[in-house]
Amino acid sequence: MPVYLSQTAHGVKDCGASGRVLCCGAANQGGMTMLFSDSRSLYEAFDSWSAAMRPFSAAAGEIANLLNDHRNAPYLPDLWRAAPGFLAARRAASAWWYLAAIFTRAYDKPAWAITRTEVNGKPCGVAVETVAEKPFCTLIRFAKTVEVKQPKMLVVAPMSGHYATLVRDTVESLLPHYDVYVTDWVNARDVPLSEGGFDLDAFVDYLISFSHKLAPNLHVMAICQPVVPLFMAACLMSSARDTRAPASCVLIGGPLDTAQSPTGVNTLAMDNPIDRFQRNVIALVPPRYPGAMRLVYPGFMQLAGFMSMNPDKHAQSLRNAVQNFIEGDFAGARKTVMFYLEYFSVMDLTAEFYLQTINSIFKENRLAQGRLLSRGRPVDPKAVESIALLAIEGEKDDICGRGQTKAALALCANLPADKKRYHLQKDVGHYGQFSGSKFRKYVLPVIQEFTAAQGKARAAARAPKAVA
Repeated sequence: MPVYLSQTAHGVKDCGASGRVLCCGAANQGGMTMLFSDSRSLYEAFDSWSAAMRPFSAAAGEIANLLNDHRNAPYLPDLWRAAPGFLAARRAASAWWYLAAIFTRAYDKPAWAITRTEVNGKPCGVAVETVAEKPFCTLIRFAKTVEVKQPKMLVVAPMSGHYATLVRDTVESLLPHYDVYVTDWVNARDVPLSEGGFDLDAFVDYLISFSHKLAPNLHVMAICQPVVPLFMAACLMSSARDTRAPASCVLIGGPLDTAQSPTGVNTLAMDNPIDRFQRNVIALVPPRYPGAMRLVYPGFMQLAGFMSMNPDKHAQSLRNAVQNFIEGDFAGARKTVMFYLEYFSVMDLTAEFYLQTINSIFKENRLAQGRLLSRGRPVDPKAVESIALLAIEGEKDDICGRGQTKAALALCANLPADKKRYHLQKDVGHYGQFSGSKFRKYVLPVIQEFTAAQGKARAAARAPKAVA
């Protein structure tokens, strides 16, 4: 059995051979990220390269802006500037220079940029409030400027390489109907070693702590990777008869049973020994960051893995954006560009979190087999009897195969049928099951109906009984 490393404030320790975390898409290692026999110093090299490219990125952006504005070419005859061929060439050059700029840019965490929503058809303001802070996560609330009683929804954002802002569209869709809270994960490179490590047990502890803080009348939605730790938290809270457990859990596109409909992610993890991942993708955070010397799976390596899964698809998407811009479809081009600006904004994961993921979830499938422990406590799905579960999957999901999330309903054998529901969304891939037009039109109404029914059932069950 392989031995894993976990970092503490005092360095590195042996954390055994039983990793137990899921990171959806964590095994997405392309050839680019698997070429190095030892990647511990690779982060420093990439960071230096990124700093050196900043002037080029800024210059490329300026060139793109200059080419995009015909007023910046006053020395050309009016006929040339008005000619369709010249216009198309100028726009094409501008678009390609802009792509060069965004491919070489250094990305920080994107802003949430959610300031308005509607409640009962009326506009209202939205402000982000901090509810609780932990070393690796800030619990935030999207507070409305009007007083309105709505059910609480905690959105557990993926900790799978992207910032929590990846679920911005989900949050915007939920805001008219829920009092929305989000787990805003902190980039591991920004967490000092003195704060210790972060693994599955810590993840589960965070979710239980947040559930306690937001109880009662809470619903929790996990998207992608955190489906597993949320399901674990539900099992542990049920075993403990925790009265502050959520009324329902909405599980969207997370691999609870990776033996079901294996995808390329599953196959890649199974076909490579765990020490290969440990040697090739774990690096030390450079000295200039607060988390200096922390062992992490760097965001830039994850991005290379993400892109390598579907390189042709990404290349075609960007070519289409350029063509849209040339043809004057600026809205279409902007939509694609905005997606990639978010997609290129990646964060580091702790090494212990990532390596445990590969072994326990993808390789050993411990949760589905009933062999998973958290701090010595069995994670027993049969203990779940009152926390309602809604499992949602995308028909065309190529990251989490069909049946991997649905498995939760069968694992919870003692949960009444009226507290279980499954929804397969047609014609959507991984991202479409939690964002976009089909999510808003088809998936969100299912979530609303389910949480409303379960909220009423929980309230009725806890109401004082009349004395005869």
